[in-house]
Amino acid sequence: MKVLIGLCGLALSAGLVAAPLVDDVEVDPRFPEYSRGDGVTGNIKSVGSDTMNNLMALWAEGFKGHYPNVQVEIEGKGSSTAPPALIEGTSNFGPMSRAMKEKEIDSFRKEFGYEPVGLPAAVDMLAVFVHRDNPIEGLTLEQVDAIFSKARKGGYAEDVVTWGQLGLTGEWADKEISLYGRNSASGTYGFFKDNALFKGDFKDSVKEQPGSSAVVSGIAKDRYAIGYSGIGYKTADVRVVPLKRDGDERFYPGEPEFGYSGDYPLARFLWLYINYEPESELEPLRREFLRYLYSTSGQSAIIEDGYLPLPANVARDSAARVGITIELRQPPKKKREDAK
Repeated sequence: MKVLIGLCGLALSAGLVAAPLVDDVEVDPRFPEYSRGDGVTGNIKSVGSDTMNNLMALWAEGFKGHYPNVQVEIEGKGSSTAPPALIEGTSNFGPMSRAMKEKEIDSFRKEFGYEPVGLPAAVDMLAVFVHRDNPIEGLTLEQVDAIFSKARKGGYAEDVVTWGQLGLTGEWADKEISLYGRNSASGTYGFFKDNALFKGDFKDSVKEQPGSSAVVSGIAKDRYAIGYSGIGYKTADVRVVPLKRDGDERFYPGEPEFGYSGDYPLARFLWLYINYEPESELEPLRREFLRYLYSTSGQSAIIEDGYLPLPANVARDSAARVGITIELRQPPKKKREDAK
């Protein structure tokens, strides 16, 4: 049984999580519709992940449809900017495309005496992109490591610098691989380093970009390029390379069913961190924004942005950690076909 993603030290597995439909990617029918709350005023200030920038904007737009007087400011310069902003009180939401590091949690704890709360907001597949004309069929994580890392901790036998070393022939055989990635402030950078590079160091030749869209744009213009970002930034000018772990029998494409099952090696949660004192009650603004996120409307925005919505039971259990009750609906029963 494949482990999907770790949540607060607990393992979620494909056999235990009731995932949304994956053929067309639909919102779990157990999510409730959002109903307007009382006493909502103030400003939403989000500081953190670039990967989640568009997603935060979609949520804020939908939320303002219910509360037009709420002001919104979204800053997406990288996940590493979220913890300091929460500590300094310059934001009330900290979107991150990776879990907080222990040293970031320690800094928060020293300031407040308790830990920040990270809430799963969506499911992402960190994609390895190539130019749309690139014929590569798939890559192992060990090959990805040998392409991007100077340490090769994955154990691949040689440093990979040309497409011919990966089996491509013809015009591709002697072409040098051009590397694109994120800067060190990015949670995507950190997640890729930990999970695709086996915690090894990036090559100095990686062209670091300030945002995910810049990575994809660079690859689209560079025929021999490869890079990585959240799958929500995919365009028609790039391809998502199927991946596999060492020992897998096949390559897994970046498709929803393999993200939910955990077979796609770089599946992850996108997180929303908040400052929540245990046993306290959230003020109406943050409470209602989270209720909106964990509603049909909030989860639909995730699909609109190219990511995967949460299983409803994950959202319910996560909301309960900050004192919010999400009443799940009973999904409609499937009609039985008449016996033939």
